[in-house]
Amino acid sequence: MSEAVSALKGETHTGFATVAEAGLTGMVTIRADLADPALAAALAPLGLAVPALRQVTAAGGRSLGWMSPDELLLVCGYDEAPGLAATLAAALAASHALVVNVSDMRARFTVSGAKACEVMMKLCPLDFATLPAMEMRRTRAAQVAVALWRSGADEISLVCFRSVATYVMGLLEVSSRRGGEIF
Repeated sequence: MSEAVSALKGETHTGFATVAEAGLTGMVTIRADLADPALAAALAPLGLAVPALRQVTAAGGRSLGWMSPDELLLVCGYDEAPGLAATLAAALAASHALVVNVSDMRARFTVSGAKACEVMMKLCPLDFATLPAMEMRRTRAAQVAVALWRSGADEISLVCFRSVATYVMGLLEVSSRRGGEIF
């Protein structure tokens, strides 16, 4: 059996901000009625609550982001994603829900440093100056769909499809080159 590898094997570039492919990351998509008590009950053992509109909740090294009115994204350890997906699917078996391990079809990046927002301002139609911590946004980075959130004081996490990971890394690398600062 082949060994799992991330899209870009942890590639990193440092300019006026550091951009990095986060390596193997577990991701589980949960499609369900977010008001269903069964969903809250299924998440409770993980220490996670259903996030409010555009929010991200976190506990135990896992994050749960609001993706749409009926979709959540659980970000976790790569090795634990299959088990979490199976456990959540079983807990939601009596509900109208879909739980899928999407770890191998997505790539995650981090942009970090005091000027991380400047990198993203060049690529996305968002006001990063007003983006609060742990608020999930779905938008575009140049020509591709992404989900992103401020995952730390000077860090933005970004998720895209694995098939466009090289393109996204190129965008991030060029946008973070020294001399390209906005302010």
